[in-house]
Amino acid sequence: MSDIADLRVSYERDALDETHALEDPFEQFSQWFEDARNEPSLMEPSAMTVATVSPDGQPSARIVLLRGFDERGFVFFTNYESRKGQELASTPQSALLFYWPPLEREVRIEGRAQRLSAVESDAYFARRPRGHRLSAWASPQSQPIAQRADLESALEAASARFPDDVPRPAHWGGYRVVPEHFEFWQGRRNRLHDRLTYTRAAEDTTWTRQRLAP
Repeated sequence: MSDIADLRVSYERDALDETHALEDPFEQFSQWFEDARNEPSLMEPSAMTVATVSPDGQPSARIVLLRGFDERGFVFFTNYESRKGQELASTPQSALLFYWPPLEREVRIEGRAQRLSAVESDAYFARRPRGHRLSAWASPQSQPIAQRADLESALEAASARFPDDVPRPAHWGGYRVVPEHFEFWQGRRNRLHDRLTYTRAAEDTTWTRQRLAP
């Protein structure tokens, strides 16, 4: 434990100042995301944590891939019958977290998840590689299975069932998290990190920006 307790990194790469931060949080995110995409040491710049909560208040989190964003929100795809899908069905409030270590940056987003339309989910599903589409049929996501061989057998069965086009299963599709709150975090020396939040008032399109103590 002593070795772990002594692990430290000094964050000195950049700063986040109100005079340079953009007024619109979507534009600020777009700028930071482009920096992440251009960082060669980042293998998955679109990787993000999605946090959900069960009906009895138990939180859970996992990594998924961002598959699009604009002023309407942030999009990802999954099995609707998975744990996250079931939890979002009962409690649509959710949180997203992006962490880009080489840039010493983090973005937190809180909002409500909405299912995409069937048309939007179909369009994305058609762009996926064939093997990825088949796995959506083969995997009962989040459900117990006896052994990996069962998955391999299910994948072979799905391939035989759909020798040509692979349609999107009804239990698989997209969500859009509509943000109500952003936080942009930039690591700084001596743990005096920069934290800027953007909060949108209910039924309003304007954002209020505020600095938080680290």
